[in-house]
Amino acid sequence: MAPPFIPGLELSRRFYHEAVRPVVQKHFGDLPHTAARIGTGSEVLGFDTTRSADHEWGPRLQLFLHAQHAGQHAQDIITALSSELPKSFYGYPTNFAPTGDDRVRSMEFTESPVFHRVDVTSLDAWFTDNLGFDPRAAIDTLDWLSTPTQTLAEVTAGAVFHDGLDELAAARSNLNWYPKELWRYVLACQWQRLSQEEAFVGRCGEVGDELGSAVVAARLVRDLMRLSLLMHRRYPPYSKWLGSAFAQLAFAADITPVLKAAIAATTWHDRENHLATAYSALAQRHNQLGLTDPLDPSTRPYHDRPFQVLHAERFSQALLAGITDPDLRALPLTGAIDQFADNTDLVAHRMRTRTITAALTTPRTAPIS
Repeated sequence: MAPPFIPGLELSRRFYHEAVRPVVQKHFGDLPHTAARIGTGSEVLGFDTTRSADHEWGPRLQLFLHAQHAGQHAQDIITALSSELPKSFYGYPTNFAPTGDDRVRSMEFTESPVFHRVDVTSLDAWFTDNLGFDPRAAIDTLDWLSTPTQTLAEVTAGAVFHDGLDELAAARSNLNWYPKELWRYVLACQWQRLSQEEAFVGRCGEVGDELGSAVVAARLVRDLMRLSLLMHRRYPPYSKWLGSAFAQLAFAADITPVLKAAIAATTWHDRENHLATAYSALAQRHNQLGLTDPLDPSTRPYHDRPFQVLHAERFSQALLAGITDPDLRALPLTGAIDQFADNTDLVAHRMRTRTITAALTTPRTAPIS
C-alpha cells in the first residue's frame, strides 16, 4: 500500500532535518553547509502529485559545501549517508534504483546501503552545471537571455532548508526577476510574437483551412498565457506546467473561459472573436503596469483586410521606446531563448542555449526607433 502523499518539498524538508542533518553532524560536526531542494522536478514548482513518485521524486535534496570542503568531504558525506540513512522515510524508500534511462532513477526498497539522492556539491559547481554562470556575481544580458524561463523558475522556486553558507538566498534573490529594462525587452518580444500571427486565424479560415486556423489559434493562446505570466513577473514554465502556472494567476479566472472557447471553436469567426476579447484583456493589463503611456486596448481590422487584430506591435514598440540602455535597444526582437526556440531539450543544455542566444542577439546595425 502506498504511503500517504506528502508534497515533495515538505518531504525533503523533513528528510533534511530528521535524517540527513543528524548524520552530517555526527561525522562532520558543524561543517558549514546549505541544504535546499531546487533545480529540476515537479515538486520544486509545487506541481507534484502521486503520479510524480514514479521517477526522480522522493526524499531528496542538495547539500552545498564551500568549494574546498566539497573536494575534501563530499565523497565521505555521500558514503556516510549511504550507510546510515534509514531505508525508508515516512514510508518512502530512500534508495533510488536505475530505470531503463541512465539519467533517471526511481524509489525502490533495498537491504543494501542506499543509493540516495542527497547531491553533495558546491554552489560553484552546481551553478556552472545548471545555469552556466554564477548568479552570486554580476549577471549580464546574455546570461539572462540564454537561460530558459523554466530554469530560472527552478532556481528561484523550491525551498532552502538551511543556508549555513549564507550565499544561496542572495543568489536566488539576484535571479528573482529580470532587471526592469530587460523585462521591457522580453515583454516587447512577446507582444511581437503575437503581432506576427494574429491575422493568420482569419486568413487561414478565409481559404477554408479551419485546421490551420485552429493551430494558429492554439499557438496564440500559448503566447497569451506566457505573456500573462511575464506581466505578472512569473517565469513561464515549459509546456507541461504552463497551464498549471497560469491558473495560479488571479487574472486567469476571467480570461481562461475565453481562451478555452478560442481553442474549442470550430469556425474561424468564433475563434477570432474569442481571441479579440483576450487581446483586449491583456492590453488592459499592460496599461495597468504603467510601463508605457496607455494604449488603446480595442481590436481593429488588419489594414484593409477583414480580420480583427490588436496590432500587438503597438505594444512592442511602446515598450522598446522606454529602453535607455543602447546595447539592449540595439538587440533584434528575438528575445530570450524560449521566445525563439521551442525545444524542451534546450533546458538540459545550458551552454547550447548561450551559444544560440549569442548568435541571435548580435546587435543590429540600426537601433530601434
